[in-house]
Amino acid sequence: MSAKQIYLDHAATTPLLPQAREAWLEGAALWANPSSPHKQGRAARAALEDARERVRKALGWQGEVLFTSGASEGLAIGIGRAKAERRLASAVEHDAVFRAAPDAQELPMRGGEVDLDVLAQALALPGRAFVAVQSVNSETGTVLLPYAVNPLVERIREGGGLVLADCSQSAGKMALPDADMVVLSAHKLGGPIGIGALLVRDYAMLEPSGGQERGYRAGTENLPGALGFAAALEAGSIESWATTAEQRFDFRNALSRHGEVLQPGVQCSHIFAVAAPRLTATAMLIRMDAAGFAISAGSACSSGTLKQSRVLKGFGIDEDLARRTVRVSIGWDTTPPDLDAFAEAWASVNA
Repeated sequence: MSAKQIYLDHAATTPLLPQAREAWLEGAALWANPSSPHKQGRAARAALEDARERVRKALGWQGEVLFTSGASEGLAIGIGRAKAERRLASAVEHDAVFRAAPDAQELPMRGGEVDLDVLAQALALPGRAFVAVQSVNSETGTVLLPYAVNPLVERIREGGGLVLADCSQSAGKMALPDADMVVLSAHKLGGPIGIGALLVRDYAMLEPSGGQERGYRAGTENLPGALGFAAALEAGSIESWATTAEQRFDFRNALSRHGEVLQPGVQCSHIFAVAAPRLTATAMLIRMDAAGFAISAGSACSSGTLKQSRVLKGFGIDEDLARRTVRVSIGWDTTPPDLDAFAEAWASVNA
């Protein structure tokens, strides 16, 4: 039994960084509406625009920054209003992508990468293509869009298409990939819940809708959230975490001695999918929770269902293995003793 509750579900949400909490409270004191013309409103607007510039600078982004309520809304705006005739998405995208584009063509995976032959065939069809691909998969930690030059992006650009990268699980941990639009969620990187961003290389890529955020999103701006978001990006580099990449990969290897770590492609160091030898994912969640460990079975948006994970199926994981698979995800406040304690408990349960 763990002496304390050890939280290893950071891919679902991660605790507020102290710097983000302080910035959020400062923003809450600026209570005026940033769209109001009076003195208090202008002060709030100045703080909002400063936060926007800080987000842009922290990410090294050269384009525009639209604040949203989170990744789901960012995906809905980017996918729904992109100036393109057709929508394509990798078969392992978050459900929010397919809610935003239920008619999107699914691009199958070949190992841990999008099948480039199928992509080429899709790009050859009439009409501009808009392609959504995750930077890091939220269930397996597979890196689909690395920062380095990527053949997938090159192929899409050559075909005249646009690329949207869902960086919910990688922003603040890895450099942004080359993309025309990028989706972010603050609560995945130590910022507040209820704030995110859609980064757009050029406003001309989007159809405006009216309202706030340069006319591309309606609704009063979340100033405290924007300030907390900027502070989290500035303070929460993965290099400042309590664990090193080497320690996190050693942890992964320890889990693999009493189970199977799923590695469909290149792996990040903070999200691992591991299958128990015998017990189902549900049974493992119950046992580990009773032992003082918080983990999940895939995406928090779908882990409450009993059906096979669409993402694991998309990666070609067989149904039996998928039903025994849990997700363990590490965050900024996870310590080496936390990882050791979980590895010990995992080995004990699966001995």
